[in-house]
Amino acid sequence: MPTPKKIIRQVLPKDAIKIAEKTYRKGRGVAWRTRYGFPARGLKIIAITGTNGKTTTASYVNAMLQSAGLKTAIYTTAFIEVNGHRVPNRSHMTVTSQAASQKFFADARKAGVDWVILEITSHALDQGRIDGVKVEVAVITNLTQEHLDYHGTMEAYAAAKALLLGKKYGAKWCILNASDAWFDYFASKATGQVLSFGENTQSDLRLTELQLSTGGSALTVQHKNSQTELNTQLIGKFNAYNALAAYGVGVAIGLQPEQIRKGIATLDSVPGRMEQVSAGQKFNVIVDFAVSPDALTSALTALKEVTKGKVIIVFGATGDRDKTKRTPMGETVGHLADRIFLTDDETYTEDPETIRQQVYEGIKSAGAELKTTVLDDRREAIRQAFMSAEPGDTVLLTGIGHQDYRDMGGRKEEWDEREVARSELANIAKK
Repeated sequence: MPTPKKIIRQVLPKDAIKIAEKTYRKGRGVAWRTRYGFPARGLKIIAITGTNGKTTTASYVNAMLQSAGLKTAIYTTAFIEVNGHRVPNRSHMTVTSQAASQKFFADARKAGVDWVILEITSHALDQGRIDGVKVEVAVITNLTQEHLDYHGTMEAYAAAKALLLGKKYGAKWCILNASDAWFDYFASKATGQVLSFGENTQSDLRLTELQLSTGGSALTVQHKNSQTELNTQLIGKFNAYNALAAYGVGVAIGLQPEQIRKGIATLDSVPGRMEQVSAGQKFNVIVDFAVSPDALTSALTALKEVTKGKVIIVFGATGDRDKTKRTPMGETVGHLADRIFLTDDETYTEDPETIRQQVYEGIKSAGAELKTTVLDDRREAIRQAFMSAEPGDTVLLTGIGHQDYRDMGGRKEEWDEREVARSELANIAKK
């Protein structure tokens, strides 16, 4: 039986629905801010958005501030932490609602934190989930294809991200990726002081040297007339860029280069973000949340640069999400991975076979059919990927990341990718 919400959507014109939803959200936001006593007032907030790298950049910033002796509160897709007390974010969403954000701000204020770090999505910005908040520092990591099922076009997607840079949130500093194709657009929308990072000579924070390894990265950052050498335990060039963005935050809030350097070096992992799983096996296993063509490109490229053997991937695409990215995801993996196991991610209400077929079209266009195995059972796909791995290989498991359940046909199925990997590795070791 259709819900009242679905009936309303069927009856009212789309424009009327949008107006009604906007009015409802605005009123609900005021109500929640009032209920919690406008808790964001007086808090110093760092807000981070972008297609990829939000959680990792936020984690770098958190580690950097804590290393400098400051008390923090942080809200990310993967976890929520207030003054060192961390809990998993089980919603599979970032800033799920005005109610959730206002409670978080209230907890942060009660704890007397020095800084709040907020990961924020384009959906949350477009829907006003942090309305009434003033931001000290705004960060945009990058912009690539994602969420077009919601925004429709890349231009609309960019416009939603750019809201963070404008007068509405009052950011005094705007940290932007000068190597990103949308840099000029975002810089034109910034009302605060722009601090750019990247590899080109015009970047305020310039990446001048980069050494990659399986143990992380060593990079040199030039700012004005000084250079700082950073070491990060996270793998890949894209994580070096996330560290650069965090460096920009440090500069904006007045930290010294040595404080920034020490803080970035302390971060050893981020839940479900290029997270290593070790159970004594002779090959590498990495769990990553990558759910877009660009994220898959970054992860696979990073691993190919540091892997002696083959890079094997287990992946799929999510149901009820941007369908236009599925074939490009398959094509990306087809070009970059040495061995592919295509399986189910989260299906939600879509037919899983249809999802897999759309991804497989991209694999075919890359001419990668012969190195691809299609299995609907994700555990079996992981098992076979591990069985095929040899010493020196890397097996990359993408799409689930930090999550501890999957939505399969509208039913929640307990699933921790890291625990599944450990279990299968243990079973293989027994044999």
